[in-house]
Amino acid sequence: MEVPRLGHNLTSPMSPCEGMIKNLSLDGIQLCEREGNKSQDSGIVEMEELPVPQNIKISNITCDSFKICWDMEPRVKERITHYFIDLNKKENKNSNKFKHKDVPTKLVAKAVPLPMTVRGHWFLSPRTEYTVAVQTASKQTDGDYAVSEWSEIIEFTTADYSTVHLTQLLEKAEVIAGRMLRFSVFYRNQNKEYFDQAREVHGNRMLPAVKDNSGSHGSPISGKLEGIYFSCNTEFNTGKPPQDSPYGRTRFEIQAETLFNPKTNLYFGDFYCMYTAYHYVILVLAPQGSPGDDFCKARLQALDVTNNHFLTCTLDEDGALVFRHAQDVILEVIYTEPVDLALGTVAEISGHQLMSLSTVNAKKDPSCKTCNISVGR
Repeated sequence: MEVPRLGHNLTSPMSPCEGMIKNLSLDGIQLCEREGNKSQDSGIVEMEELPVPQNIKISNITCDSFKICWDMEPRVKERITHYFIDLNKKENKNSNKFKHKDVPTKLVAKAVPLPMTVRGHWFLSPRTEYTVAVQTASKQTDGDYAVSEWSEIIEFTTADYSTVHLTQLLEKAEVIAGRMLRFSVFYRNQNKEYFDQAREVHGNRMLPAVKDNSGSHGSPISGKLEGIYFSCNTEFNTGKPPQDSPYGRTRFEIQAETLFNPKTNLYFGDFYCMYTAYHYVILVLAPQGSPGDDFCKARLQALDVTNNHFLTCTLDEDGALVFRHAQDVILEVIYTEPVDLALGTVAEISGHQLMSLSTVNAKKDPSCKTCNISVGR
């Protein structure tokens, strides 16, 4: 059962927590942050009679919520009025054992039937390891609390963004994508050694690699999807790829229709920035029925290849394929299959390698209102 949303604080005006904590109502759960000194905590008294939560189970984990339940002795259920839930990122798991008064931050909830939903993007982030422990408490007639010992500590990991969260990111990206410009090639910049290895070790092919951790922390493709990064953005004044690149001065170019055609599925993967004015959109190109396509179908938002705000493939009056990309975002296109170098050309670019613009393992700016949604970043 989910904790009911309450419009008032769970502690009464005469609560012993007064002066010690401040309250933030989150789906009926309070976030309590310790203020003051230990002498102010005298209103909380340990009583062995209250049961210690046993056999704790975590379920229904999302990127910003989870359900928790445990076993309790039926004979004392009626005495329990509140639960104290201590939630920490896993890196804090080796801290000293604590009592209620020693914990700087915890969740306080009125006792409700279990399982109970804990939800809140203020204190839960996607793809993050947490530890959780629970106390039962009984509010006394004088406002004091009797509490149990802390339960054992349980570990769990929050989930990736769901398709609902990705749709929210998609809608934000669509707002700033800008008008569509024509292009004709995808390109990939690397150092010369990368292409030498592709020829000599990998049979003249570029092979998919696991995506790094750049972009949104909750992205379901980071560290999981295998693919090859390509670019397609063009310079406004020339209609051609730029001559500078963050990734190397050797460039592979391939005709757009080789990778992107009516037999290719297109997916929205992410939207982010790196503390700059530039915004990036990650798209995935997967041949229909390929392993990459199967992976994306289960996790990402599919786009209409002929009608979307970022990357399109349409037929002109003569039946030729026409390709367009969004002008106002930088597209990072991941192709999920190996690519033979014989299908394109490899040459040196005349510009510079602008390392400062690299997005390898780049962290998303959590404060940007343009590309963040109301879940953990």
